[in-house]
Amino acid sequence: MALLVFFAPARAAGTLRVLAWPGYAEAEVLREFEQRSGAKVELTIVGSDEALWHRINARGGADFDVFAVNTAELQRYIQAGLVQPVDVGLIANTRKQLPRFRDLAAIPGLVHRRDGRAQTFAIPYTYAEMGLIYDKRQLPVPPSSISALWDPRLRGKVLAYDGGAHNFSLAAQALGSGSPFRLASAQWPRAVDKLIELRRNVLGFYSQPEESVRLFQRHGAALMHANYGMQQVQLLKAAGMDIGYVMPREGALAWLDCWAITRGARDRKLAHVWIDTLLAAKASELLVTRQGLANTISEALPRQPEQAPLWLEPVEDAARREALWQRIRSGDRAAKVLAP
Repeated sequence: MALLVFFAPARAAGTLRVLAWPGYAEAEVLREFEQRSGAKVELTIVGSDEALWHRINARGGADFDVFAVNTAELQRYIQAGLVQPVDVGLIANTRKQLPRFRDLAAIPGLVHRRDGRAQTFAIPYTYAEMGLIYDKRQLPVPPSSISALWDPRLRGKVLAYDGGAHNFSLAAQALGSGSPFRLASAQWPRAVDKLIELRRNVLGFYSQPEESVRLFQRHGAALMHANYGMQQVQLLKAAGMDIGYVMPREGALAWLDCWAITRGARDRKLAHVWIDTLLAAKASELLVTRQGLANTISEALPRQPEQAPLWLEPVEDAARREALWQRIRSGDRAAKVLAP
């Protein structure tokens, strides 16, 4: 009894509710956090930015304590008041991050001025470029452009990600419409037509990396837009697929995912312990060795240095992109997609 009383204050109680992407929180990492904090983890996996938004926004952030989100999407949560500032001083492992990730003010969207002072709203965790994965047997010459997704010779052989924000950006790239994140009023009809063409060309759309691997294998796909980047490359190679990975000449969209704390977090200190644990050596190593993703404490996996990534930016109207995409996805014609 005396021992129990002595050790009890060092251990936290309760459950930390985490919303994350596939592969972000391995079983070993969950055990490390639970041993360190004494708390349990309730982990929920999400497969799209829109699903993430609905989960957090459903009850004003009350259903989760901490979640992973890219820097562009983070701005929606800040504007809606769904996240609270992070106390970097409580996260010791940020000191182990590479200099470019420690300079939070230099990363667009992480630091905002509130109440007359600069406040940090998320901590960098992992990142990837969204290139093109191709089957070397079917495509001995690597694709060079994002337009390959629309190649009529590949009809029924293409896989694409099931997400409105990114797909409208791909359409803008294929059309040469300037910034893929800012569609002007006159560009929407052309972008819708382009995505209807994409729908007709693909064999299917995926949400999670493991799902994309199953579809790629089962249906003999030749080409895939890799929303999860090297994570999918590693999974396909582990499955014995002879694939290549290239960045399109238009530039590959790229995301930087961070950990943020919800406004409704039940234990703010515990949320900081989670972020600190995920920046530790074990979690960071597993991102690379098991998931094929980059971490923020060691240099990235090799990639084509001549290809400058197009880091995601907040789009002009995320809700409109997703609503139109769902109509396109369901098979509507252009006139119906664009109808009020």
